[in-house]
Amino acid sequence: MKTPDDRLQPGFLFDLEPSLNDTSEGPSVEEREAELDDEESQWVAPIRHVPDEDREAFLKLAMVHGVGPRLLAALIEHFGSAASVLNATLSQLGQVPRIGPKLSTLIRDGSQIDLSDRVLQHCKENDVQIVLAGDPTFPRLLTELADPPVMLFVRGQFTQADQLSIGMVGTRHCTSYGRTMAERLSKALARYGITIVSGLARGIDAICHRGAIDAEGRTIAVLGSSVTDIYPPEHKELADQVTQHGVLVSETHPFAKPKAGVFPQRNRIISGLSIGVIVVEAADRSGSLITARHAGEQGRDVFAVPGQATSRMSRGCNMLIRDGAILIQDAEDVIEHLGPLVEKANLGDGKVVHHPAELQLNEIEQAVLQAIECIPTDIDQVIVNSKLPVSSVLSTLSVLEMRGLIKRLSGRTVVRR
Repeated sequence: MKTPDDRLQPGFLFDLEPSLNDTSEGPSVEEREAELDDEESQWVAPIRHVPDEDREAFLKLAMVHGVGPRLLAALIEHFGSAASVLNATLSQLGQVPRIGPKLSTLIRDGSQIDLSDRVLQHCKENDVQIVLAGDPTFPRLLTELADPPVMLFVRGQFTQADQLSIGMVGTRHCTSYGRTMAERLSKALARYGITIVSGLARGIDAICHRGAIDAEGRTIAVLGSSVTDIYPPEHKELADQVTQHGVLVSETHPFAKPKAGVFPQRNRIISGLSIGVIVVEAADRSGSLITARHAGEQGRDVFAVPGQATSRMSRGCNMLIRDGAILIQDAEDVIEHLGPLVEKANLGDGKVVHHPAELQLNEIEQAVLQAIECIPTDIDQVIVNSKLPVSSVLSTLSVLEMRGLIKRLSGRTVVRR
């Protein structure tokens, strides 16, 4: 049986940020957690809630170098709480599968534990929120994941509108065609009220963030680096703009040393925050394909922009389309393929969206739809709420029913789907 934490396929190649090298000492998260994939029996349920009384100890434990989400879950499952883990002896820690002497010593190391105090102070000084699994501000879409992050560092504010988010990724070495399509799609989607999620990398990512900002929309940047130590450094100004129009988010704490391996890991958050992912332009060994694969495994729609067969930078997208991704040419193609939202998105001005298709409605259709409740609503009440003529309401109800946005329960009552 396949466990929810199956890792990337061995030998699957991708282009990482080449200037990041692992200069840290001790066992890495990837080295420790790779061992958990040896046997299915080692899988433990991910952490989805942190009790208030265990929050301080949880932060200390989560920041120990080498303790990633899976080992953290294994430790807490074994001892019952993060506080109990920190109070355990070296001998007791050694009884947990996959916890060796080196990692046990790190967990008991006072300098490692004190790191959380420095992180908390740094976050306070730089207006960074620490959001733990189960917190009210923890993004609901991420709770659906089989391997959700347990701790997020956030600059900016998530809103209910972010329930309607689309991930957009692509190569750092984009062509003029890729640049044009990224800008065109991001601006159009943002104007519809869709939040654009990307990774703040050079090339396609940066273009998509700027497109959303230029369209006065929202955007979320998921970083492999800390939210206060922006990578690449030339995107510091863009990062500040993102916080004014959305959110900067990362699993990496401010004092963590840069590691290339975090980039494939952060891709699952890009797709996890989105109801669908668009690959704009990508070579056949692009890291964007990892994001697309995560999206597919998470049950998200995967879209791809087609390119010339002779263009190396379009091979990844063309391969995705060949293998079942949805070919798109404009924002409308994306919206038409998206299914209903698990949780409604409030886009402001009283506009509540239950299905992305609602974004394409005209003013009269929007007014009638907004007048219909999620419980059976009498047509006379719809007429009163919408303040439209009877004839307009009746004809619009037929249109909304054909589009699958409402359901007629009887001759006199309707309900939103």
